Amino acid sequence: MSSAASSLGIKNIGQISIIVHDLARATAFYRDTLGLPLLFTAPNLAFFDCGGVRLMLGHAETPELDHPSSILYFRVPDLNVAHQRLVEAGVQIVAPPRLIAPMPAYDLWMNAFRDSEGNIMELMSEVPRVA
Repeated sequence: MSSAASSLGIKNIGQISIIVHDLARATAFYRDTLGLPLLFTAPNLAFFDCGGVRLMLGHAETPELDHPSSILYFRVPDLNVAHQRLVEAGVQIVAPPRLIAPMPAYDLWMNAFRDSEGNIMELMSEVPRVA
């Protein structure tokens, strides 16, 4: 760890902001399609829990912030089941489930999709290797 990070005391990510254009549509997508628990809403904002990291949906505060978000990788236990649920919900699939990297103890699989706002997101699953 760098000395700057250690002196700041950073332990983890507390919140990630996702820029949206239609808050109601995006809230429905993250709540109903992805199944993330809605924590609370505030004027022009919605907050979800994603395994202890808070996702904040909101409009860009300035024009330079109005761009697609970074890619978020949502960990799921069964990628094929999760992928099928996205397909059934009519979610735009960018890349089907695919093996990304065979690791010593597991195989890393991912599946890319677009959220309701056009942002590319990924599902990921670390599938244990059978000995």
